[in-house]
Amino acid sequence: MTGDVDYSNTKVWDLLSKPRMAPYLHAAQGDRAAAMKLYTWSARTVAASFEVLGHMEVLLRNALDSELRKHFEEASRGIPWFLLPLNDNVTTAVEVVRNRLREQDLEYRDQIVAGLSFGFWTGLLGPKYEQLWRDCLRHAFPNSSGRRKQVMVALEGVRKFRNRLAHHDSILNIDIPFEVRRIIEVANYIDEDCAAWLTDLSRAMLVYGERPITLSDTAVVAARSAWPLYQSCYAYVCQAGRFFRPIERIAFYTNSAIQVEVPRVRHRRDGVEWTQDSANRLRISANRDDRKIAAVIDASCQLGWTEGAYQVFLLTRPGDPEHRTLPNPLPHNATGRGAAFTQRQRYVSLHALETAQTTADL
Repeated sequence: MTGDVDYSNTKVWDLLSKPRMAPYLHAAQGDRAAAMKLYTWSARTVAASFEVLGHMEVLLRNALDSELRKHFEEASRGIPWFLLPLNDNVTTAVEVVRNRLREQDLEYRDQIVAGLSFGFWTGLLGPKYEQLWRDCLRHAFPNSSGRRKQVMVALEGVRKFRNRLAHHDSILNIDIPFEVRRIIEVANYIDEDCAAWLTDLSRAMLVYGERPITLSDTAVVAARSAWPLYQSCYAYVCQAGRFFRPIERIAFYTNSAIQVEVPRVRHRRDGVEWTQDSANRLRISANRDDRKIAAVIDASCQLGWTEGAYQVFLLTRPGDPEHRTLPNPLPHNATGRGAAFTQRQRYVSLHALETAQTTADL
């Protein structure tokens, strides 16, 4: 049982190795027992993620195989599509699988299809297969936009996530909720019922929610004016001299909800003169951050901000690899005077934001 596990076992720690445990020890601020709990949580999260990913992989290859069978008229020809001279990549990959199965006396059609790697199937969505996409492969994804590149980009992301899990790397800095949503998204391209089935069976988010150590790395700021400014120029601006704890991210609370975008802080600068003359000086600077701050001053002036001195946080935008987007806004259901989630700032963990349904879960 979990409660009987000895997380302070020195021999286990030594056998796992110091380099492997280093990121967990760092996250646990040097506490070995806490680091071991975090390590075992990571392993459970990997296993739960692999479960939903494995089901999606089966759906993907069977959907593609079905369309290729029809396109190459396999039933009437009597020749599996993968034995036709499509190109060297297909021929080589199939031959490797056939040789392996032949040694086990398992060289059957379905075994060959199942033996082809995830990379093989995602590779069929590459640019060199554009004509094959137009001819048949697009029909495997009836709920996509119909653009090969959209499906290819999503699948390439899933493939990289799969490789990271398979190599037993630390997942402490991987956005598991985002990756799981992307897997479900690809499944939805294939079939809505399959996506719903995967969502129902997946344990990934439940296990992810059990993370034993989280850091309050995100400031949730009151953002009636700040949220429109962020949407305009991807920055947060507040009064000069305002104190913040060390943070990695900012989230925006407005309209009785924490909004979905949780950008990472790229640059912070205090005491910025908020005038047009200041913007003009910054605009011609060789420093990239100076030029971005000039653009923020311009954008804020258009939104009616007054002159003065301000503190500026330059933030990531959606699409940036380090940016995070929640599935939905987190509503704050408390009512009455003084019931706002924050009137200034509060500190939470990104993990808590990703697993909460409302602000009550924070």
